[in-house]
Amino acid sequence: MQYSKVKVCGVNTSELKLLSEKEKINLLKLSKSGSKLAREKLVSGNLRLVLSIVHRFTGRGESLEDLFQVGCIGLIKAIDNFDTSQNVRFSTYAVPMIIGEIRRYLRDNNSVRVSRSMRDMAYRAMQIKEQITNNKNKEPTIEEIALEMGVSKESVVLSLESIVEPLSLDEPTFSDNNGDVVYVMDQIGDSSSDSNWIEEICIKQAINSLNERERSILCLRFLEGKTQIEVASKIGISQAQVSRLEKSAISKIKE
Repeated sequence: MQYSKVKVCGVNTSELKLLSEKEKINLLKLSKSGSKLAREKLVSGNLRLVLSIVHRFTGRGESLEDLFQVGCIGLIKAIDNFDTSQNVRFSTYAVPMIIGEIRRYLRDNNSVRVSRSMRDMAYRAMQIKEQITNNKNKEPTIEEIALEMGVSKESVVLSLESIVEPLSLDEPTFSDNNGDVVYVMDQIGDSSSDSNWIEEICIKQAINSLNERERSILCLRFLEGKTQIEVASKIGISQAQVSRLEKSAISKIKE
C-alpha cells in the first residue's frame, strides 16, 4: 500500500500539503498564541506522518481507521505540548507521542484485561524511569523505580509485565536473502521432551515421599508464598525448626 494514495477517515492523504520545518514552527507559535486555524493546518499538514506510523501496527486485527484516529490524538497532544524554544524538529518530538498513544490504545483494548490500578502503576513506573534517566543519564534499576514509587520491586515488575502486548506466534522475526520468513513459532522449542516429563514425574514422586509436615511446609512456603515466621505460626513450631525441615525436604527432593 502506498502512503500517497490512501484515503482514511474521509481524508485523502495524497491531497494534503506537506509543511516545511520552518512552516511548522511558525504555525506552532501561532497555535500557542490561540490560533485555531494554525492548529488545524498543523494537524492536516502532519497526517501523512501519522499514517506512516500507523502502518507499523497493521496486521494486529485492529481497524486502520481506528488506529489512524488514535494516532491523530497523539499528534494533537504533540502540537499542544511542543516547546518551540527548544532546538528540536517537530517530527522528532511528535513520532514517539503518536506511537505512545497507539500503544496505549492497543494495551487498553487488549483481549487480556488488566485492572486500571495495575495499568496506572505501570504508566507511573515508566514516567519515573524516564525522569531518572533524564536526570542521571542512565536507566534506573527496578529497585530505584520501586523506591521512588514507595512500592515493592515485585509490584513494579508485575505491573510492567501486565501491559506488555502479547506476541503472536505468527509474528515474523526476520527474513533471509531468499525471502524466507522466520516466525516466532519457528524459534520456540518443544518443552514436552522425554527428559522434561521424566524429571517432572521424578519430582512428584520425591515430594510424595516426604512426610506430611515437610509437604505442608513446602506448600506454604513456595505455593502460598508465606515467610518462615508465618509458617511457624501456622503449624505451631519455631522458625528455626521450619528452616531445618525446609532444608531437609529440599535436600531429599534433590537426592
